[in-house]
Formats: sequence, structure tokens, C-alpha cells
Amino acid sequence: MSWTPPRLDGKVAVVTGASRGVGKGIALALGEAGATVHVTGRSTVDEVAAEVTERGGTGVAHRVDHTDDARVAELFDDIGRIDLLVINAWGGYEKYDHEQYSAPFWQQPLDFWPKMYERGLRMQYTTAHFATPQLIEQQDGLVVFTGGWDDPDEYLGSIMYDVSKTGTSRLVRVLAHELRPHGIAVVGVYPGFTRTEGVVEAFASAGMEPPEETQSPEFAGRAVVHLAADPDVLALSGTGAQTATYAQHYGFTDVDGRTFERFQMPPELRL
Repeated sequence: MSWTPPRLDGKVAVVTGASRGVGKGIALALGEAGATVHVTGRSTVDEVAAEVTERGGTGVAHRVDHTDDARVAELFDDIGRIDLLVINAWGGYEKYDHEQYSAPFWQQPLDFWPKMYERGLRMQYTTAHFATPQLIEQQDGLVVFTGGWDDPDEYLGSIMYDVSKTGTSRLVRVLAHELRPHGIAVVGVYPGFTRTEGVVEAFASAGMEPPEETQSPEFAGRAVVHLAADPDVLALSGTGAQTATYAQHYGFTDVDGRTFERFQMPPELRL
């Protein structure tokens, strides 16, 4: 389905964890809007950068492991000006084992905690840490986090996962508070049930297709594009919402023309 994105020509974006999944979808949508997009990841970043360019933007690849602080600092030293930073890289599910992750928390291995922290919340924090001096020097910019959740009264089904996502949502609020005096907006874009490669692979292993209500990774990308083009985005700083909520606000659809209601956890997971 056709989509006429607001133009971001001349804007410079960084999307972390853009080699696949939601990060790739965001990078591609930004490319369609004409932005220069620096894509980071541990693999396939060259292919994603090339596709960004094919979509009409300018893709620049950076092979980065975001647990490597020195490499992250070097990344932002090299890039310079940033109009949009999308903090998306999150590896808490690396080497995911459904049986272990779905067990009661007292039966889960304790090493799940450092995975959620080191490859999750800490990577998000350090990315913001190393990028912020450039944003403050500019006295403007937009920072988007993708890993939080929009309703504190919904339980995400796993304590460690829930606490990690809640931590991201809190980062949005407190970073917004610290950066508002510098003209920098911090906003959360939280995808709903998304057809990432990992989700497709998980359903395929069970001989199934993902449910019809799943969204494409580019749906979240369209939300980011509209936020980046919004002249009043600073008024949203410190808040976060699901992609479906932004779609209703800005009037866009998914790539297949569909719209969605906000994804909700089942009633038994209400706190």
C-alpha cells in the first residue's frame, strides 16, 4: 500500500540494532522519508544500509556491538551531528529458550538477569550516555526508545523481562527531564505484536504462521518518521506509546494498509 511520508531530507538519524527486526523496519522507513540513516548492528548492516539507499535515503553501515563501550563512544565521535537517535538494540533474548523463559521466576536461571541487564537496559543507557554530548552541543534533537511498555498496570509475563522493559520506560521519563532544558525530546515508541524474523522463526518451528494481528516492523518505523517530522515533538517528551496509538494520532497505516488497536495483555496479567 502507498504511504507518503513526511520528508526528512537533510536529517541525520542513527538506528541501533538495525540489522533485523524492528530496528531494520525503522531504518527502512526513515530511508523512504529521505533521511541519512546510520545503521548499527553486529551483522548484515551493509545489506540494510544498501536497502535504505534503495528506498530513497542514504544508508551508512556501522558494525557495532553495543556492549563494547569504547566502540559505542567511537561511533558517535565519527558521526558528529545527529537529528534523530533511535535506541533500539536489545539482546535480552539472545539464545532464547522458551521452556526456561516461561518457567516461574524461582525456577529460571539467575544468569537471565545479567542478560536482560547487560544486553538490554545497560546498552540503552550507554548509547544515550555517549550520544548526549553531541545533542547538547546542538541544543536540539530527538531520542526514541523502542524497548519499553505503555501501561505499568500490565504484567509482561516474566519478572526479569518486565523489569527490563519498565526500566526503559523510566529512562524515557528521566532522560526527558534532564534534556528538556537543552531542547532535546525523548519519546518511547513501543511496538505491539510484530512480525520480526524471530517471531516468524518461532512460529515456523511450531509449524504455524504468525497471527493475523501481528504488525510489520516498518509500522514502528512510520511512527518514528512522523515523530521526527513533528515540529511540536518536544510536547511529547517524557511519554511513550504503542505504534498503534501513534498511527491513530498521525493518521498512517501499516504497509498492507491495515490499522490496529493498542495491543493489550490478557486480563489475567493485569496487576
